[in-house]
Amino acid sequence: MTAQQTPPYPSHWEADVLLRDGRTAHIRPIRSADKDLLVDFYDHRVSDESKYYRFFSPMPHLSARDVARFTEVDHKDRVAFILTLRGRMIAVGRYDVVKPGEAEVAFLVEDDYQGRGIAQILLEHLAQAGRERGVTKFTADVLPDNARMIQTFRDAGYKVASVYEDGVISLQFGIDVTDTAVGRLALREHEAESASIHRFFNPRSVAVIGASRRQETVGQALVRNLVIGDFTGRVYMVNPSSTAVSGMPAYKSVQDIPDDVDVAIVAVPADAVQDVVLDCAAKGVHGLVVISSGFAETGEEGRQRQRRLVNLSRSYGLRLIGPNALGVINTDPQVKINASLAPTMPPRGRAGFFCQSGALGSAILEKVNNRGLGLSTFVSAGNRADVSGNDLLQYWEEDVSTEVVMMYLESIGNPRKFSRIARRVSLRKPIVAVRSGRTTQGVPMGHAVRKISAPPAAVDAMFRQAGIIQVDTLDEMFDVAQLLAHQPLPRGRRVAIVGNSDAL
Repeated sequence: MTAQQTPPYPSHWEADVLLRDGRTAHIRPIRSADKDLLVDFYDHRVSDESKYYRFFSPMPHLSARDVARFTEVDHKDRVAFILTLRGRMIAVGRYDVVKPGEAEVAFLVEDDYQGRGIAQILLEHLAQAGRERGVTKFTADVLPDNARMIQTFRDAGYKVASVYEDGVISLQFGIDVTDTAVGRLALREHEAESASIHRFFNPRSVAVIGASRRQETVGQALVRNLVIGDFTGRVYMVNPSSTAVSGMPAYKSVQDIPDDVDVAIVAVPADAVQDVVLDCAAKGVHGLVVISSGFAETGEEGRQRQRRLVNLSRSYGLRLIGPNALGVINTDPQVKINASLAPTMPPRGRAGFFCQSGALGSAILEKVNNRGLGLSTFVSAGNRADVSGNDLLQYWEEDVSTEVVMMYLESIGNPRKFSRIARRVSLRKPIVAVRSGRTTQGVPMGHAVRKISAPPAAVDAMFRQAGIIQVDTLDEMFDVAQLLAHQPLPRGRRVAIVGNSDAL
């Protein structure tokens, strides 16, 4: 190809992805400017064994010629992706076309990140890129004792043929989309998203950033609710201007905390949240629950601030609930975490609840308490900039404590994905949903999602096909949920009502 025919940088191949442990990373095509990233990755964070598995010979360093060859690609016959986390390269995968329609594929993953599904992610994205560029088959040469890489190819869902010759296993497989491959991709997605939510509900330690001694403040309410709720883990206070909050020592930053921190509850002014992200990333925090307001719900400037917050969080591997969130609750006696602004912990129950509005979340919890319904877990996601109802469905599908799912949906960011996941979950657990703005399909402030262009009747049909029990009001949702949570599920359309009044 001439320089004029070389495809431009394929920016549509960039994506944020979830690893098997629930952390985020960024995948993108490699660039010629990535030479220093590649050298740092190869020289300092890849073991001699991993290098040997990749090149079949000792290769402690890459020559300047090798670096140029690996970073200067044409995005057609030579395609390479890298995964980055915290600004560093943690993996690279590539294919090189060896004959029309056929390409050889190879991977190299930083040792500390092996076993987290990264090679499978790279293979999925390389296969999609290959299909766009006319490649129909991948080949790979693997050493026999590299069992993990061999299993990666077999787990991808393609029909793999193998030949052993001269001490090397040669694998060949077509990359056309198959039902098995789609199923394996969905399973990886499910495991990763479920794992990312599990840590929010089951933290061993929580830091309240913005913890305050002043009454009637958000920071003080968060501390009080965690303590009164009898959280079984450790609670740390972060306040740069205080040495103690509620009788507990306060630290100037998350990094000053001597122990590990799983989840940070953030209640600082909006313009200070980005600094908190950097502090938490340096500490190795898993996720953030951002209670702070002042983001997309305030207008264009807030939307830009929210976009920067999400991009920064994902680039450092952090998942984010919020901003402008009410918080999260898990009533499990082994956890008992009330990391929210709700003053009382709901009773233990069989239903999981997801909503978006913080104000509505408070009203919902009050209704739950009045009815004695009980919840297993609760999330009010606020502006839903990252964690969404789809993530919660992935978690609740396997959560043995949740038998019924309740959702108050103000917007649906990815209807196709929502329908796919809900259809699968509803086969095992009833989903009861209220959709606000049902007649207008409006999107509330703060929710940076496209307005659903389909008419309301089409969205109703999508819900029916996904097996969702759609109701019109919160009271109806609680009526249905109480029935589903406390009675055996009816087998089909065999429900009768017995009464003693003709009028009723």
